[in-house]
Amino acid sequence: MTSTGVPLGLSWAPSAVGNWAPGTPLLQPFMTFNFAVEIEGLLVGGFSEVDGLASDIEVEEYREGGVNGFVHKLPGHTSPANLVLRHGLTAISTLWNWYDNTTRGVITRRNGTIMLLDRRQIPVMWWNFRNALPVRWSGPTLNATDDQVGFESIELVHEGLSKPLLGQAAALAQGAVQMAGL
Repeated sequence: MTSTGVPLGLSWAPSAVGNWAPGTPLLQPFMTFNFAVEIEGLLVGGFSEVDGLASDIEVEEYREGGVNGFVHKLPGHTSPANLVLRHGLTAISTLWNWYDNTTRGVITRRNGTIMLLDRRQIPVMWWNFRNALPVRWSGPTLNATDDQVGFESIELVHEGLSKPLLGQAAALAQGAVQMAGL
């Protein structure tokens, strides 16, 4: 309990107080269907899906002697998820060649960027990944009874994601434009 009699962590004021004023338009979330992927030195074409923009921090528990009410939880090792990039199969075999070379011991790690675009194709946010290496390639499912587009995907391990300040500034600028109603 605090000296006011209100338990710690409880607030009787709405959480938006200080962050939002009545009459101000709320920021619209970015749509995820419009994006681009660039992989250092590879001509690939457009991707239809990106999965794995994720990272976890392992938590280490520390029990302090004489403290029985809680266990300290300390941040440990950070583990980025594998990226899975998927796109329609074309005559360009860049992803296959990169994967195939890796299976033959010709290791080429590459950096890349995943950019979220607005409706005008302008990047509004992006994430960089470092030292990626293909660890899985999947080709299309072949089926003579349907007329679907064939897809290939490549799974990449990498050494981490970053969200550059310039990308964060672009997102803020986009939000300011939205709030101004332009």
